[in-house]
Amino acid sequence: MSTENDKFKNSRRRLKDETAVARQVKIARAHGLTDKDLAVKEPHRLVKHHVMDCGNPQCPLCGNPRRTHKDTLTAQEKRLFQDVDNATDRHSNGLPPVQEE
Repeated sequence: MSTENDKFKNSRRRLKDETAVARQVKIARAHGLTDKDLAVKEPHRLVKHHVMDCGNPQCPLCGNPRRTHKDTLTAQEKRLFQDVDNATDRHSNGLPPVQEE
């Protein structure tokens, strides 16, 4: 026997799945995938799988950057370890700011 709380949780889960699928189909159509493509034909495949994820580990977008690129640091780690001692003008081309006297 299910209670009202269980029914609410189930309907909420289903709603979240439906909205996730609708978003992924919208992304697929925005990137030019038509109704002939498998992602739009069978949209519920996209409940736990993103439409633009090709699944290839060698892909520069989908793969691990430590394996696909020659860099040893990820973009987040580079941002963390960047040189913050030398102040640069944030809205310029990265040159040091002009010293006003």
